[in-house]
Amino acid sequence: MNAPVRKAVLPVAGLGTRFLPATKAMAKEMLPIVDKPLIQYAIEEARAAGIEDFVLVTGRGKTIMEDHFDHAVELEQVLEARGKTRELDIVQDAMVPPGHLAYARQQNPLGLGHAIWCARQVVAGEPFAVLLPDDLVKAEPGCLAQMIEAYNDVGGNIVAVEDVPRDQTNKYGILDVEHDDGRLARAKGLVEKPDPADAPSTLSIIGRYILQPEVFEYLDKHEKGAGGEIQLTDAMAKTLGTVPFHGLRFKGRRFDCGSKAGFIEANVAFALERPDLADGLRETLKTYL
Repeated sequence: MNAPVRKAVLPVAGLGTRFLPATKAMAKEMLPIVDKPLIQYAIEEARAAGIEDFVLVTGRGKTIMEDHFDHAVELEQVLEARGKTRELDIVQDAMVPPGHLAYARQQNPLGLGHAIWCARQVVAGEPFAVLLPDDLVKAEPGCLAQMIEAYNDVGGNIVAVEDVPRDQTNKYGILDVEHDDGRLARAKGLVEKPDPADAPSTLSIIGRYILQPEVFEYLDKHEKGAGGEIQLTDAMAKTLGTVPFHGLRFKGRRFDCGSKAGFIEANVAFALERPDLADGLRETLKTYL
């Protein structure tokens, strides 16, 4: 039986420069999709998949996220006094139970692999999930829940994948596929941001991972890869041969909320699913199309 996945790491130390000036004083992970911040969507997806403990790898200026998942005493008192029980429930439902949310500080932006390494003391010794809040996935069941279902069958390292146009392989980690049944692709290698001419496939990794603790053996070495950063994909590649590695074609729609266009698209898509917003939004959109 595969060891259960109970912990998740969320790297949230990035500066969010593509969203300046909005992110000058606010963490990009707090940007809202309709009325809920990106970080909360990621936490909720993980909790729905059975994750119990969370580590946010933060940087300077990110304390707003700590406050978001804590009590807002004055706000809650006002809501209760005014009888706004629905709003009070919304605020309190965002909280993570005491003792289940930890923070690790990434002092220098040395890459995704380094961010995961910063959480090693909390997650080492057992498998763990990684969720990048910039990748928002609209799916039922959630993307991570689908991955854990696959993990229970095959074990090892699993990433969520989707096919991308070949001319965009230099933006992603790409799988070198050994066997593919249309749902699960067993990989014999992976390459970080390969030139389209050199890409072994077009199957790209998105921001969802289930990793075995062996990955820390290589992250501990702090070897730099593409872009002069410590790449998570490089460490994962070095576990091949000892740890099975699969890519899961998840069922759902991914939105790249690290880009402005993807962020706007996600707001529209999620708003159109809301009974209180859908009809009015459709009419509004008609005036622009």
